[in-house]
Amino acid sequence: MHHPVLRPAIVLAAAALTFTGCASTAGAPDARRPVATDNGTFSGDLTVYAAASLQAVFDDMGRAFTAAHPEVRFRPVYDGSSTLATQLLEGAPGDVFASADERNMSRLEERALDPMLFASNTLVIAVPAGNTGGVEELADLGDVTTVLCAPEVPCGAASATLLSRAGITVEPASLEQNVSAVLTKVATSEADAGLVYATDVIGRADLQAIAPEGADKVVNHYPVAALDDAPNADAAEAFVAFVLSDAGLGILAEHGFGAP
Repeated sequence: MHHPVLRPAIVLAAAALTFTGCASTAGAPDARRPVATDNGTFSGDLTVYAAASLQAVFDDMGRAFTAAHPEVRFRPVYDGSSTLATQLLEGAPGDVFASADERNMSRLEERALDPMLFASNTLVIAVPAGNTGGVEELADLGDVTTVLCAPEVPCGAASATLLSRAGITVEPASLEQNVSAVLTKVATSEADAGLVYATDVIGRADLQAIAPEGADKVVNHYPVAALDDAPNADAAEAFVAFVLSDAGLGILAEHGFGAP
């Protein structure tokens, strides 16, 4: 059976959970909440597959979670959401999946237990510090060396939508499998510009961000779910609860992510 992604109203209700977890009977039957074990403690490896754009914030999430549960070893795997979904579909062992879009989460069907939205993001034009290409707007991307995420990657799908709505054609110098690769090529001046998430440029001295017109209408929503065959099911459910808690949402806000 397919498990649809729950919409923001339910996510906000879940945000009230503490990350040690407690069961809730509120909401529709499908709104099953992650629960902790009776003693609230967990141990062992916790393998979290997360979109590349979540690396900085999930590193912080992992540190906060393991500070409360020191016997847990946080093992993140970061890459493009489409790559991660394929790996999980092919049987890679994992406990949690956090995607940068709903489409790749839906590919997991029965493996993803009640996906819930926890964050949102929008695109910006990233240019090297100093903006040597003189990029000022979206239309300029067709006149400079531009790198984009591949269409099957969430940032690539969003980029294609943004460019199409603006009526702009761009022949990219390369199509990358995750947003981190786009950032690297722009930061090292292999490219004059690239489309990335707004959160990816925050705090980076080697990059500048330009907010393109229409970006606020192309929003990526991030779902997270424990996996039904998680080797560490208890810790997986507790970590999902933490992501949806006030503490988790606070960490997301610190990194520039929007509400779901």
